[in-house]
Amino acid sequence: MRAYAEWEEQELLFLSLPHSKSDWEPYLEEILASYEELVAAITPYEKVVLICPDEANFDRFKKFKNVEFVKLETDDTWIRDYGMIDVYTEDGVKSYDFKFNAWGGKFKSSKDDAINLELAKIYKTKLEPVDMILEGGSVEFNGDGMLLTTSKCLLNENRNSSLSKEQIEEKLKNLFGLKRIIWLENGFIRGDDTDSHIDTLARFITPDTIAYASCEDESDEHFSELKRMEDELKKTGFKLLALPLPKPKFYDGKRLGCTYANFIFINGALIVPTYNDDNDEKVLNLLASALPDRKIIGVNSLVFVRQNGSLHCSSQNRYKRA
Repeated sequence: MRAYAEWEEQELLFLSLPHSKSDWEPYLEEILASYEELVAAITPYEKVVLICPDEANFDRFKKFKNVEFVKLETDDTWIRDYGMIDVYTEDGVKSYDFKFNAWGGKFKSSKDDAINLELAKIYKTKLEPVDMILEGGSVEFNGDGMLLTTSKCLLNENRNSSLSKEQIEEKLKNLFGLKRIIWLENGFIRGDDTDSHIDTLARFITPDTIAYASCEDESDEHFSELKRMEDELKKTGFKLLALPLPKPKFYDGKRLGCTYANFIFINGALIVPTYNDDNDEKVLNLLASALPDRKIIGVNSLVFVRQNGSLHCSSQNRYKRA
């Protein structure tokens, strides 16, 4: 039993489309156009499954090859956090269905929490329910027994208040075949409402390398905490790649949670959020140098982050079955 590294061979990528009954309603056309750009980037490399309760929203995507459509009720788009999580076993791939409470009861979540049962029927999945709240964006695996996560999220009382840190560690080690769990005590992104998901902060890009959000501006509110996070990462023994934050971006008076760490691995490529910023090209080049065998593709994510998530948050990988 082991957790997959995200760069392993995939069968498809799930995306859950925005719709008029979600918080995207005020700028639905803008976000659907952004999803169109995202699907255009992914489909040359990998199949995309689009999930939405409103079939009319599928129309603009029918021009793409390599896309499937599933009509299901959803509360929100962030399927990384409520989608099933695959693990490798000697008997083949199985998928965990963790409980989902919308990041500690912040929003409605009953439809999202129920979706894996329906997807498992459609995609003939061996689904195992897990009596624990866990979001996919809160855990990061290197495929070789290592888990990277944050104390602010996984130990938050709004998730699994009845479990101690030791009990959570034991559960995670058993579920994912882990040798080591690295807990980060520092790190946050303003505009993120997940209590510091690891996928906004630090990500494995190879079994021995972590790419992480860094802040070079001492006047920025992120500087001190991301520096402390960097110091923690330096003690892990992994190689490190700093991804400098873009300059602050705002929408409707609110700072947006822009981070380059929220990228998606797909077969043969890496899809990276960009923000109309001078650092976009710098980060794309850094990742291209670190991953020379993979196509690095930027997708503008300024509309995504209006609702406090970015590309990785919006997707969930399904790994290759035998």
